[in-house]
Amino acid sequence: MAQNTATYFTLDNGMRCVHLHQPGAPVGYFGAAVRAGSRDEDVARGQAGLAHFVEHTIFKGTARRSSWHIINRMEAVGGELNAFTGKEDTVVYAAFSRPNLSRAAELIADLITGSRFPKAQLDREREVVCDEIDSYLDQPSEAVFDDFEDLLFPTDGLGHNILGTRESVRRLTSEDCVAWLNTYYNTNRIILFYAGAYGVDTFRKIAERYYSDLRVGGAVAELPAVTPAARFDVHKAVESHQANVVMGSALPPMPLPERMVMALLTNILGGPGMNSLLNVELRERRGLVYNVETSVTNFSNCGEFLVYFGCDPSDEGECRRLAQQQLEEMASHCLSERRLAAARKQYLGQLILANDNRENRAIAVGRATLFRGRALTSAQVTDMVRAVTPQALRDAAALVVAPSVLTLGPN
Repeated sequence: MAQNTATYFTLDNGMRCVHLHQPGAPVGYFGAAVRAGSRDEDVARGQAGLAHFVEHTIFKGTARRSSWHIINRMEAVGGELNAFTGKEDTVVYAAFSRPNLSRAAELIADLITGSRFPKAQLDREREVVCDEIDSYLDQPSEAVFDDFEDLLFPTDGLGHNILGTRESVRRLTSEDCVAWLNTYYNTNRIILFYAGAYGVDTFRKIAERYYSDLRVGGAVAELPAVTPAARFDVHKAVESHQANVVMGSALPPMPLPERMVMALLTNILGGPGMNSLLNVELRERRGLVYNVETSVTNFSNCGEFLVYFGCDPSDEGECRRLAQQQLEEMASHCLSERRLAAARKQYLGQLILANDNRENRAIAVGRATLFRGRALTSAQVTDMVRAVTPQALRDAAALVVAPSVLTLGPN
């Protein structure tokens, strides 16, 4: 994997920073990763969708800038300003040509400290978000994942949609947005990250210049254990030409070595390679699906393993049987050392390709620092992957061999 030297430091106000040195890189990436997402919303108080709505509307005006000036601040120099919201975090970041690090850092500081959420702008953006919700609902292949999590985590904030609903979004106010910013956008919940050609001393000076006055926050409380739902098998009727199926299981919190085992298992079963077990069984040999994939997500205090496929409704039973068969095979038999060696080699090669995307790499390092204190080095990842044993894979498969199922499709 590409070797990038990561340096970690803390500002006097307690804000943590990570610098990923990429000498000679013509493009830089700077951002703030915030430990606040849809999981933190109080749905009972009408906050569903608030984290995502704030992410949209911090661009709509600050004490110093109008929305027009915000839009043009980076675009005027050919840069880009972007953001996204997850279940547990929000990331605001910019991509820019090398000389514009200071411009990007100052702008993002203004957004996360000075946003005013003017009502007229919020009302316009509210319609944009509602259109995004409608677009999402029109795609059962996307909606099925959030609907599954809603069933899997019925008593936890992980279970509701990041976007919220049209009704909840229409109720959100400027005061709600300001309160969210004041509560969560503080020194203890934000990581600053930069990947680019400038050295760490330059990055440190810029971070101190623009972020030394950021509001100081209290310690982040440890989350209680999650109680997932009992095993379920649910069909929801929607207008769709195919059955969109998720088979999945909740996972316990895992230390990094066990996470790497689960990641390798996921890749073997349904990773991006055409030679994944599920792709071979469902698509290549039988032509039952266009797409089948697996994923694993690790949250702060739990995780989830998912299998997704879309198929003709008449083929759903056969596809489920074949997927279940592969899970049971992995849980009952150890891979040979030869097959495991090939799987390790493939996975490490895929990581090299993934890390070649410098934007994704910068964001990944920032998020890893946010949740774990620092990102794994390439050598650490390689060592963990090479340490995975056939028995460890078998044990990991045993955690997911009895999945719950949700289908969105025609009756």
